[in-house]
Amino acid sequence: MDVSRTTRSALAAALLLLLPLAGCAGHDSSSPPGAAELSSTRTHTQSRENNATRYVLAISVDALNAHALDRLGRSGAPNFHRLMTQGADTLNARTELERTLTLPNHTGMLTGRRVSKASGGHGVDFNHDNHRTVQQNAGHPVASVFQVVHKRDRSTALFASKSKFAMFQRSWPRSIDRFMIATDNRRLVTAVRGDLVRHRRAFTFVHLSHPDDVGHAKGFMTTPYLRAVRDTDRRLGELLRTADRHPVLRDHLTIVLTSDHGGAGRGHGDASDFTNYRVPFIVWGAGVRPGARLYDLNDDFASPGFSRPTYRPVRQPIRNGDVANLSLSLLRMPAVPGSEHDRSQTLVVR
Repeated sequence: MDVSRTTRSALAAALLLLLPLAGCAGHDSSSPPGAAELSSTRTHTQSRENNATRYVLAISVDALNAHALDRLGRSGAPNFHRLMTQGADTLNARTELERTLTLPNHTGMLTGRRVSKASGGHGVDFNHDNHRTVQQNAGHPVASVFQVVHKRDRSTALFASKSKFAMFQRSWPRSIDRFMIATDNRRLVTAVRGDLVRHRRAFTFVHLSHPDDVGHAKGFMTTPYLRAVRDTDRRLGELLRTADRHPVLRDHLTIVLTSDHGGAGRGHGDASDFTNYRVPFIVWGAGVRPGARLYDLNDDFASPGFSRPTYRPVRQPIRNGDVANLSLSLLRMPAVPGSEHDRSQTLVVR
């Protein structure tokens, strides 16, 4: 018997509501040996979520050199290319101006701020967990995308594959409903897939470290590095299959994918190196124009060519720090208080 798409969506939504909402806290005893993993889950009031129709999955692929997607092509990275073909994209976005390092750029993605605390930035200009909060490093209050979502009675999650991301849970502990660190990317994605199905979280952030891990060990853009990007493409395919198989996700989920930096040789610390400061920015799913180029859609933003623009020009390049306010715009929520990157929420994807 053929069931209509509307009926299928209604049945799937009903099944999602019946699934358990509570998770577990602490170390997962089923972790593989050697996997450093920290997980916490908190039940959150979902009175408004039951009727919510927008969900954002933000994915940061650590050290995803945009040139790698060209080198691998559609056959070598079919899922990245699916997002690009079916979504809106650019391979010429920019990192934070001041740093091409992991923690500074991810803090920018979550807060919509530049790095320099003297200019109202988030103050995380280092790349290790110093066991302080973002606010303590900045010397002033710093809000995040998690807080904006939580204030509107919807839930959030953060899944990361480096232990230093504990800084974010420590900085906004009441606004991140599920927090998990697992160094095994495969295991992390398995947890994300389960969470996407079982919980109606408005905003989920996922960090995948494999290309960066291999780039530092074997060199960026080497054969082992490209294999790591292909492996990450498989992880991305697993997330896409989850979205494809669940009508609620298929119809209402938007993916925003970018990177914290590129890489050359065995490092990425030189913020003036084009290979380090150029990153992809791809948006796919609900509310996105298929096959569009982001700079073509956005006259308020200027394609930077090979340059590294400061924050002074009125027309900025698309930056990885736009993740926070674009995600909130897709969720029909206001910008992060105190943010700078796309604070007017003019970046459009259709």
